[in-house]
Amino acid sequence: MVRIDDPVVTAQLLASRLGDTDKQVEICPRAKITPSAHDFLRDRGVQVVHVGAAPARTGGSPAATTSRSVSTPGVPAAPGSSERSRRFSGIFTPNIVIYDASGAINYKEMERYICWLIDAGIHGLYPNGSTGEFVRLSSEERRDVVRLIVDVNQGRVPILAGASEANVRDVIQMAEFYTDIGADAISLVPPYYYKISEASLYEYFAEIARNSPLDILLYNIPQFTQELTLDIMEELLAFDRIFGTKDSSRDLPRLINTMQRLRQHRPDYVVLNGCEENLLPSIIMGANGGTIATSGIIPEIIVELYERAGAEDLQRARELQYRILPLINLMLLGVNFPEGFKTGVAVRGFDVGPPRSVLSGEEREYLLRLESEIGCILGDMGYSVRGARGCPVTHLPALVHRQRRD
Repeated sequence: MVRIDDPVVTAQLLASRLGDTDKQVEICPRAKITPSAHDFLRDRGVQVVHVGAAPARTGGSPAATTSRSVSTPGVPAAPGSSERSRRFSGIFTPNIVIYDASGAINYKEMERYICWLIDAGIHGLYPNGSTGEFVRLSSEERRDVVRLIVDVNQGRVPILAGASEANVRDVIQMAEFYTDIGADAISLVPPYYYKISEASLYEYFAEIARNSPLDILLYNIPQFTQELTLDIMEELLAFDRIFGTKDSSRDLPRLINTMQRLRQHRPDYVVLNGCEENLLPSIIMGANGGTIATSGIIPEIIVELYERAGAEDLQRARELQYRILPLINLMLLGVNFPEGFKTGVAVRGFDVGPPRSVLSGEEREYLLRLESEIGCILGDMGYSVRGARGCPVTHLPALVHRQRRD
C-alpha cells in the first residue's frame, strides 16, 4: 500500500505516487484532499485508508483515524488543550444574511456588517447556520455567502461554515468548495425532514468524515432535526475529522454531560454552546465558548462576557449574563426566527432589507414595535440608537461606553 504524508493531496501528487495496480492509498487524517484528487481516486477505484484507521462500526470501509487519548475521568480538559481546540474557542457569530429591496443578497451591506463584527472583537464567523437562514438560500447563494465572508475576513478569524446539504454527496461537494476558497471547518446537522435510524445516522456522519477535506463540528439542534444522542457522538469519536459539537438543545445538563463523557476519550473535544441564556454556566463548566446569535447585535458585550468568565471575574460576568436576557427573550419570541435578531441588527444601524419568510400584517406591525423595544434595551446598555420610543426609566448602569449608532 502506498502511503502519502503530504498535508495537501492533489491529483497530480496521486498520479506521481500510485502505480496502475495500486488500489489503496494511506493518507494522513488531517490532510486536505482536493476535488481533483477525489475525482482521481473515484475514477481509478482507489480506496483511501487513513493512517491509524479504526474499524468501521459494522464492517465496510475503514473509518478515519482516531485520536483518542484517555484523560482523568470527571473533569474536562481545558478548552485550549490543543491547537484545534484553541482555534475554535471563543464567540463565533452566526451571522444573518442581509437582503436588498428585491430580496436578493445585499453583498455590499453584508461586507460592512462582517467588517463591523470582526472589528468588534468576535473570535470567529459562522455563516450558513440557523441564524443565517441556510434553508431559505439556494445552494449557489450559500456558496456566495461563504465566499464573501472568506474574502472580507482575510484570515483574521476562523470561519466555521455550515454545510448541511440534503444528502451526503452534496455535503462533500460543499466541503470541497469551502476548502478551495479557504474556510476552516464545516458544521453539520443531522439529516432533516426524513427521520432515519440511529445506525443510519451514524453511517451518515461516518461517510462524510471519511471523505470530507475539512474538519467537522457536529450540530445538535433537536428543535429542527433529529437529535444527536451521546451514544452516537461517542461512537463518532473514532473519526479525527469530527472535532467537536455545537449544542443548541437549550439543555444545560445535556451539554455538561457531553463534555464529561466525550472528553474522557478526547480531552481536546470542542464543545460550543448555541444558547446564550446559559452561556456563562456552560463556560464555567468547560465549554469552549459559543455560537451566539446575540453576538451579531451586541458583540462587545458577548465577547466581554466570555472573557470575564475565562478570567474568573464572575461578578461582572453574571451582571452581563443577566442584562442580556431581556434582549434575547424579546428577539426570540413572537415572530418567525430569525427576524427578531435581524431587527436587532437593524437597530445597530444596518439595512437588513425585507424578510425571506412570509409574515402576516400583525407580525410586520410587531416588528416595528420590537425595533423600538430593542432600542430601549440597547440604550440602557449604553448604545446610542434611533427609533426607541417611550422607554421606561430603569436607572441601570451602562454596560458599554456610550456609543453612537453605527
